[in-house]
Amino acid sequence: MMVQLDRIDHLVLLPDGVSANLSEDGDITITGSGGSLTRSFIHKKISVLQDGSGLIVRVDLPRRKEKAIAGTWNAHLNNMVKGVTDGFTYRLKAVYSHFPMTLKVEGNNFVVNNYFGERVPRRADILNGATVKVQNKVEVVVSGMDREVVGQTAANIERSCTVKNRDRRVFQDGIYLVGKE
Repeated sequence: MMVQLDRIDHLVLLPDGVSANLSEDGDITITGSGGSLTRSFIHKKISVLQDGSGLIVRVDLPRRKEKAIAGTWNAHLNNMVKGVTDGFTYRLKAVYSHFPMTLKVEGNNFVVNNYFGERVPRRADILNGATVKVQNKVEVVVSGMDREVVGQTAANIERSCTVKNRDRRVFQDGIYLVGKE
């Protein structure tokens, strides 16, 4: 028999220059030097309260699912705070052996030309809120405030260059994630 916890409190610290605004309908806006992020947090048993130095994610008499959701909300709020202060950066690198692929950004599309000598260019969506830069012809830098947008954009770019109908151990051409900041 496990001991029933009566309350779980997760404290989200807000550094200097970062403010949080809680609206009546469950939206939380966190504003910092990089900009502001808004996200909806709605649950009938979990509440987010403003504290002097930060926010508290509180659950009274939690069950397993509610405990998990409270931990997830804590992680989301901490990611929002890091996003508006430092931002997120994902670094990818293009690898090719025989056919030199060219990378470029066209509007909200990332275009890969000459992948395995293919005539039709491959494309990946760049989500709103993410900025993509190509450096040194093979390095791709995806940056932004929202961790999910930056991560999904990097995943879209990586997925656009998947190897089909070949042995992936031999044909290792593609764009791969090499670092996160």
